[in-house]
Amino acid sequence: MSPEALAAFHARAFPPGARAWNAAEFADLLESPGVLLVTTPNAFALGRVAAGEAELFLIATDPEARRAGHGAACLAAFEADARDKGAADVFLEVGAKNTAARGLYVAAGYAELGRRPRYYRRPGGLREDAILMRKPLSAPPAST
Repeated sequence: MSPEALAAFHARAFPPGARAWNAAEFADLLESPGVLLVTTPNAFALGRVAAGEAELFLIATDPEARRAGHGAACLAAFEADARDKGAADVFLEVGAKNTAARGLYVAAGYAELGRRPRYYRRPGGLREDAILMRKPLSAPPAST
């Protein structure tokens, strides 16, 4: 996916008033070392692998394709790629009020590590806690 396509998809996937990343931000990030981008027709996951750890920056699912397993499949593919690139754990942060994403992460095996109070700025000057989560990545099954 091009930076422009990622920016357009990201804008569609997030609620009105939320700040979507622009194409220049995606382009800069995609040029960074260790960046991992997993795309499917209905979702994408973007993060980075460094020093044996992966960080999931964002996962976006087409609003018209939600609740059909696309986000979970994209997350699983991101984790597999991160493990293949040497990551032992995946870390992420998610808005405390984002119950859908939190449910996805818990179902995928992520556990809460802590909170960053009032971390996210929301429309209207509101602030929201960030929940920090972690998942250890098990080794891939041995081939016989």
